Amino acid sequence: MEPVTLWWLATAAMLLDRLIGDPRGWPHPVVLMGWWIHRWDHCVNRSPHGAATVWWGVLMTLSTVLLVWGIAWAMIWVASQVSVLLAAAMQIWLISTTIAWKGLIDAGYQVYRALTRQGLTAARTAVSQIVGRDTGALPEIEVVRATVETLAENIVDAITSPVFFAVLGGAPLALAYRAVNTMDSMVGYKNDRYAHFGFASARLDDVFNFVPARLTAWLLWLSMGLAGFNSPNAWRIMRRDAIKHPSPNAGISEAMMAGALSVQLGGTNYYGGKASHRPKLGDPNRILNVEDVPATMKVVNLTAWLAVGIMAAVGGLLQCKIW
Repeated sequence: MEPVTLWWLATAAMLLDRLIGDPRGWPHPVVLMGWWIHRWDHCVNRSPHGAATVWWGVLMTLSTVLLVWGIAWAMIWVASQVSVLLAAAMQIWLISTTIAWKGLIDAGYQVYRALTRQGLTAARTAVSQIVGRDTGALPEIEVVRATVETLAENIVDAITSPVFFAVLGGAPLALAYRAVNTMDSMVGYKNDRYAHFGFASARLDDVFNFVPARLTAWLLWLSMGLAGFNSPNAWRIMRRDAIKHPSPNAGISEAMMAGALSVQLGGTNYYGGKASHRPKLGDPNRILNVEDVPATMKVVNLTAWLAVGIMAAVGGLLQCKIW
């Protein structure tokens, strides 16, 4: 498929996701990926500390990526034998399932609405849907921090990375990325059960997100400036603090968000009752408050719209053969 076509398809997929998101009851590839990964975990991750567990994790990671890529390629090929338009529609739909722009904004809004209208208990329930940490006893400021950190991190995971791979290799490569990211979210933990089994998927997720995370930094800098936030401080904090984060990629967007909002992110989280201490990102110029949630959502939205505009512009230039 011509590169110009992939730019247009990725743009259309972003707009489709922003319009309808993931309607309940519709089939979704990530659900099938989750079932497949769970079966691997249940069947072969019996001895978490055994050396063989690492190789089982490698086998799961490689087989899942190849299987997802192959199925997506086959679906598009079959559709292309019927109609070019059907193949294009298939590509757009499949790419849109790898993006969670609307879902991310909706999740942020659910937490914000709970905090401002329904109370702390409802807010804890809402934030538990988008974070892995324990939320049952979080105070309001920690609910806000969890929401801001998750929204910032997922700008890359849920928006820019899948679009980046869609432009490079269409729906098959975008879905392969989503498979890696799903494995990382399910088994990529540094705990007793997954430190060995999830090692390969966690490291591959770091590799896949390396370039998109750094490209996203420029989009974030631009969107923060356009939205009236402190973009120079965001860039300064990113250069100073991003390396402190356990993830070589998530630290970039989280540090930039801390700098843009002039707050400090990071701290102690609890997972299954066990404390996990994250380095602090940003300067404690002020205390986080409820309004930081819609502020972060504004940055997420503007960053995504900038990505849409850039892709449409590049697609147009390629179509006109200006480049």
